[in-house]
Amino acid sequence: MVPLCSANASRSKDVSETSHPQRPDWYKALFAWSLSNTMRSYEAEIADYKTKLFDNLNGKAEQILEIGFGTGPNLKYYAVNENVTVYAMDPNEKMEKYACESAREAGLKPENFKFIQGVGEDIPLDDDSVDAVVATLVLCSVSDVTQTLNEIKRVLKPGGIFLFIEHVAAEDGSFFRRLQNVFKPIQHAIADGCHLTRDTGLHISAAGFDGRTEINTAAIYSFPWIIRPHVYGIAYK
Repeated sequence: MVPLCSANASRSKDVSETSHPQRPDWYKALFAWSLSNTMRSYEAEIADYKTKLFDNLNGKAEQILEIGFGTGPNLKYYAVNENVTVYAMDPNEKMEKYACESAREAGLKPENFKFIQGVGEDIPLDDDSVDAVVATLVLCSVSDVTQTLNEIKRVLKPGGIFLFIEHVAAEDGSFFRRLQNVFKPIQHAIADGCHLTRDTGLHISAAGFDGRTEINTAAIYSFPWIIRPHVYGIAYK
């Protein structure tokens, strides 16, 4: 039987422990299962944004790294290119089963899909090795946003692109921001270290990408409603 994933490059345990909240196996398995079953309405609403954003990959990117890969909801946007190779990186090894199923359903060749257990602060790829890096709903959970963005710049080839869709803090003083402040510790505990009030767009703007950075805003109303404000766009190396 041909394996669903052609490679599983595990990172050393000490890297994960210092850069990502450590969870028991039952939590990691439950979180992986919940992502595969609770985000359908969100993915339906965000689909138009993703379609337009990921169109920038067509004909330009054959080596794609996605950090915080999760269960693989973005794979269908990459698989339109039969020559694409996807490096699917996530700190939660329990995501691998769902990620590999998504790769098979998207029609990716087994040799063109590689699951990597790793964290954004220490990406286990060489300098200048990928055409594009993708992050969707992941920079909210990394321990060090600046270090993660530096790693993204490091692994991107010259002229490569960073595509992102991230939820962010609501406007200071707004009613919704006050709600976020109330729910922030709960979200952090149950959503694998997610920070509700992180100004991710400001971090990306300040990251020092050599090319231009395009950042747009959107409001997403589907579950989970507490992450309504979003930024999305492209940064060019």
